[in-house]
Amino acid sequence: MKVAIAGGGNIGTQFAVHFAEKGHNVYIHTSKPESFSSMLSIVDHNNNVIHQASIKKATSSDKEAFQGADLIFVTVPSFAMKSAARQIIPYLKKGTMIGIIPGNGGGELAFKEAIDKGAIIFGLQRVPSVARIVEYGKKVCATGYRQKLYVAALPQENTNKVKKLISTNFDMACGTLPDYLNLTLTPSNPILHTTRLYTLFKDYIPGKAYKKVPLFYQEWDNETTKLLFKCDEEVQKLCKALKDYNLSDVKSLKIHYENNTIEGFTHKIQNIEGFQGLLTPTIKFDNEFIPDLKSRYFTADFNYGLNIFMQIARMYRVDMPNCQKIINWYNSIRDISFNEFSFDDYGIKTKKAFNRFYKM
Repeated sequence: MKVAIAGGGNIGTQFAVHFAEKGHNVYIHTSKPESFSSMLSIVDHNNNVIHQASIKKATSSDKEAFQGADLIFVTVPSFAMKSAARQIIPYLKKGTMIGIIPGNGGGELAFKEAIDKGAIIFGLQRVPSVARIVEYGKKVCATGYRQKLYVAALPQENTNKVKKLISTNFDMACGTLPDYLNLTLTPSNPILHTTRLYTLFKDYIPGKAYKKVPLFYQEWDNETTKLLFKCDEEVQKLCKALKDYNLSDVKSLKIHYENNTIEGFTHKIQNIEGFQGLLTPTIKFDNEFIPDLKSRYFTADFNYGLNIFMQIARMYRVDMPNCQKIINWYNSIRDISFNEFSFDDYGIKTKKAFNRFYKM
């Protein structure tokens, strides 16, 4: 197959290696093709090579990357999905599979026109592992590979086809999700990152700076866990209100991280291997710090994460006071130069229109 990957970052590089290793012709679409080696590697935390393969080409040409592709993985941030769709859609052929990795963030709607052209849209509920670039264009470190991945597709009838594709190329077990909304409402970064940012910076106003900022995960605290649990319960409440859908795979984060006590959950987050050493998104000025409002933790996880949850909640008249409190805080400090997701942009203003898309 011709496999095109939009984005040459952490996930894009990891996926390129796995699919090239299986003998596919892999093209990486990137703004920095000159930085890419033809031979890419995945290493573990001890820098041991665990996967290695040669890609066909890294290119900045939309046509060269996407024309004739059988499979396209879109690994750009959620706020860049619309732009990626504009680059990809003109070159699609009928039956092309487009994987949005991970599957939340509203990317399925950015590619709504692709479905109309006969493409298949799918997403993974979570990425295969934590992945971090070691050397851009050459090497990525992947730790904590999951035992099983979960996929959903639109139109829904294609989900089993996608399941086989993912399982075969990652050599991992893969399950199917009953409705794509299990991806859209996955309570991962949209509440994990946003609750942490709120508790860290809830007293922030322009002009304020911090002498010291804790590590994002490694110094996670019980205050954040308490708020996270409240938001997690509100997401589960929202899922119960969407009675036309089977959202049984939108698992509580208490289940996902196998801890339902505040102290136990905090300890678990602090000690996850792939989270060690990760910094809080800040900008440093004269030995003081301010939150980096241009970081993906803000621009993606609020604008294209928690914001989506709240729009669905309003559509279904579900009260989510703790999530709303966090959104209100973010709106008071946000960088307004960044757009946010809106169902209205895709003509979805009613539950009927919402169901028409997600039940196709």
